[in-house]
Amino acid sequence: MAEHNELGRRGEAVALRYLKDKAYTILESNWRSGHMEIDIIARKHDELIIAEVKTRRKNSLATLDEVVNKRKQNLLIKAANSYIGKSNLNLDVRFDILIVIFSNMSGARVYHIENAFYPTLRS
Repeated sequence: MAEHNELGRRGEAVALRYLKDKAYTILESNWRSGHMEIDIIARKHDELIIAEVKTRRKNSLATLDEVVNKRKQNLLIKAANSYIGKSNLNLDVRFDILIVIFSNMSGARVYHIENAFYPTLRS
């Protein structure tokens, strides 16, 4: 397996543990519908959380758009709609990004961006 794939899996495991520690209920991980994937689907209170996990080796400066660009946001929104339709859920939906940064000195650090982006209305 490629090293970046292994790093991504490790990052997702850290993100799952982080969310569980924060009292999120994990509903799915690596949920797929066709070519679309949602890294983590969780619930906290009356909100459905669609979470994208990005894993990095070192602390790097990147804008939010570089982390999850508009194309990826649109795919996540489409995937969330598919999940909601299949699950018949009636919850508010929130899109979060979890950035997991591994460093040799301190293990992993998680940066959790709640409400990282919002679906926009399209005509």
